[in-house]
Amino acid sequence: MTTASLIPLETALAHILEQAPPLNARERVPLSQALGRTLADAQRVPADVPPADNSAVDGYALRCADLAGNRPLPVSARIPAGTPAPALAPGTAARLFTGSELPVGADAVVMQEDVDIGAGEIRIKTTVCPGQNIRRRGQDLRRGDLALARGTRLRPQELGLLASMGIAEVPVLARPRVAVLTTGDELVEPGQPLAPGQIYNTNRFTLLGLLTQAGCEVTVCETLRDDRAATRTTLSRAAGSADLVLTSGGVSVGEEDHVRAVLEESGGLSLWRLAIKPGKPLAFGRVQDTPVLGLPGNPAAVLVTFLMVVMPFLRRCQGQPDPVQGERLPALFTVPSPSIRREFVRARKTLQDGRPQLEAYPNQSSGVLSSACWASGLAVVPEHGTVHPGDLLTYYSFAELLS
Repeated sequence: MTTASLIPLETALAHILEQAPPLNARERVPLSQALGRTLADAQRVPADVPPADNSAVDGYALRCADLAGNRPLPVSARIPAGTPAPALAPGTAARLFTGSELPVGADAVVMQEDVDIGAGEIRIKTTVCPGQNIRRRGQDLRRGDLALARGTRLRPQELGLLASMGIAEVPVLARPRVAVLTTGDELVEPGQPLAPGQIYNTNRFTLLGLLTQAGCEVTVCETLRDDRAATRTTLSRAAGSADLVLTSGGVSVGEEDHVRAVLEESGGLSLWRLAIKPGKPLAFGRVQDTPVLGLPGNPAAVLVTFLMVVMPFLRRCQGQPDPVQGERLPALFTVPSPSIRREFVRARKTLQDGRPQLEAYPNQSSGVLSSACWASGLAVVPEHGTVHPGDLLTYYSFAELLS
């Protein structure tokens, strides 16, 4: 193997992302169904949030000027949250609750714990300053401001923000349609008995889970047998109903690796074999102008290539920014021998002497999926690099990679 025979990840990603089709179909959905969806239009603030000055605590509204001489203040009004506030009578206080509208004339709210309560009056036990315990109109959002940009993927906090603006429905992009094809005569569905030489279809369920978490619609989910003609027919059919065809297995150099061969025969193969570990035999091409990403067959390699290649592709299709930044953390493990491939080590972020560091799963074989269950993310060992304890590595958490 030579470095010339493998494609650097950045080069491959640049080519693949150029081919990502922008998804322009849209629909309107209620907030209750918008989690994980992508905004099709920017959302501007229709009115100030909060719409009026209100109390941040349970307590009493007053004028600070009325506190001279520490005389008691009669309680002239009780204003529950959600009711209009009358003007504050001079020389008095008004009973408020968290979220109660501030009466006109008041310039502070004192917490109920800081007052002595008498018969219809209160005496203040602490220093009170103007503006104290008041949430000002528009302190969260100002009318006309940009609240959320187009391409934002909606998380629970974005849904809450939209609700605070009184927005009940939002325009979102249609979900990316993905066809999932796992390959191999040896694959058996979970729940069925295994014959000699057979294994359970791990990758189908890993990919279905990843695609669901990424907000995709799975249009086809089938297992391809090791047959060239059947592979050709199924790829063509799947491409007709999807924005992306995602396969696992069938992209290496074996006689029964038919996915790559079909792409190559049709002239649709544009990229094959990456300089990464695990995940080298990744292929990219087109069938009937539909992009096809052929992932390796080994389970850990499927996970790594999905996170590092498929997720950026899906984000690009939806006009989403790439949020993945990673962090630099010291390693607790050793990689003594350099490799021409960049390695993505299944690693766990752990605390040692109060400092975050990276621990590697002992078995990094691409067939060991338990490594990903144990790990919290991926640590990156650069091409031609070695690792010794204390060396700083870039680390990506699974949560960040799937965001």
